[in-house]
Amino acid sequence: MLDIKFIRQNPEKVEEGCKNKQVKVDIDRLLELDIERREDLKKIESLRAEQNKLTQLISENIRQGKKIPSDIQGKIESIKSDIKALNSRLKKIINPEYERILFQIPNLPLDDVPVGKNENENVVIKYWGKPKKFKFTPKDYLEIAEKLDLIDIKRAAKISGTRFSFIKKEAALLEFALINLAFDILTKKGFSPIVPPVMIKPELARSLGYPEQFNGEEAYYLEKDNLFLIGTSEQSIGAMHANEIFEEKDLPKRYLGFSTCLRREAGAYGKDTWGIFRVHQFDKVEMFSFCRPEDSKKEHQFFLKMEEKLMKILKIPYRIVQICTGDLAFPSAATFDLEAWMPSRKEYRETHSTSNCTDFQARRLNIRYRNKTGKLNFVHTVNGTAFAIGRTLIAIIENYQQEDGSIKVPAALQKYLKFKAIK
Repeated sequence: MLDIKFIRQNPEKVEEGCKNKQVKVDIDRLLELDIERREDLKKIESLRAEQNKLTQLISENIRQGKKIPSDIQGKIESIKSDIKALNSRLKKIINPEYERILFQIPNLPLDDVPVGKNENENVVIKYWGKPKKFKFTPKDYLEIAEKLDLIDIKRAAKISGTRFSFIKKEAALLEFALINLAFDILTKKGFSPIVPPVMIKPELARSLGYPEQFNGEEAYYLEKDNLFLIGTSEQSIGAMHANEIFEEKDLPKRYLGFSTCLRREAGAYGKDTWGIFRVHQFDKVEMFSFCRPEDSKKEHQFFLKMEEKLMKILKIPYRIVQICTGDLAFPSAATFDLEAWMPSRKEYRETHSTSNCTDFQARRLNIRYRNKTGKLNFVHTVNGTAFAIGRTLIAIIENYQQEDGSIKVPAALQKYLKFKAIK
């Protein structure tokens, strides 16, 4: 969430940021409640001071053997009643609405984020690699994979329903090769490997700032256990240091998590729901960092560089897209997507994303660091995809397909495997 002090001092900036993110929030009402809240807290503080003064007077009279004025106890009881009434008003009336509005405010876009209403106004900022010119008409990945018995969605549908799959044979081995490649490259860059829980408590889930994930129909919820299933390991890793304090010397603290991810994809409306591009269950290697505020922009660029490095190693053409304000996720202040070239569709499709969430998540989770002078500040959080396994498999199958229906294995993955082609 945003610092209320910042909102008080910059209401116009906050309103503009909300507008650019296509989010409607009543900032005026929030500030009215903030004034009422502070006034009530000030009254409570004043009343408690008066109560303490009268209590001390009673104690002093008792100590000196003096008679206690008859009206003092009545005044104390009256003060207690006033304090109780004010606390009740805060708890039942002021704070619920105040917190509700405060939690509706998204993270504000950074100044260099392009203003736009939706994904159609995202900005392509870079291309890398030249799409391969095939001497034959490239086939769709699923047609190739089904003929080679690498992906089975029909039997998965039989046991789990639509948008599930069996990843089989050499494709399963390719998954583990991709995981090994990511961990080999990124652990050398200071990332600590981690396999996180795939379930998360509701209060922590919502603190990460994904209302579309945890307040709607997107996340799977286990009512009996009061737990959500994670949609990405970012959610587990981001919450793991809740209510903790880092030492400045330990930042940035980088994690590289592998997990199964589960999403309803309720808003897909039939888009990419055939095959394994947009599924309910998928595996993913995720980067996450807790860093100093002054370093988060640099850390964000570093994450993007690592995503590019991994795709360059696989020699898959891609482009980088800067996400506009209207397409940014609720907690993100800036996001870049990496989109891989898909020959059968003759278009680029998203395989990676990296976001700078500044101190938005850290404030909600109370994650801070102690600087050299001993002052406590909120950390910034940065996340990014290393490999979304399913989509990376699609990119490999499509870009490395051969005319005879076989698939070459990218050279960078061959050291993890006993085959150089899938036939």
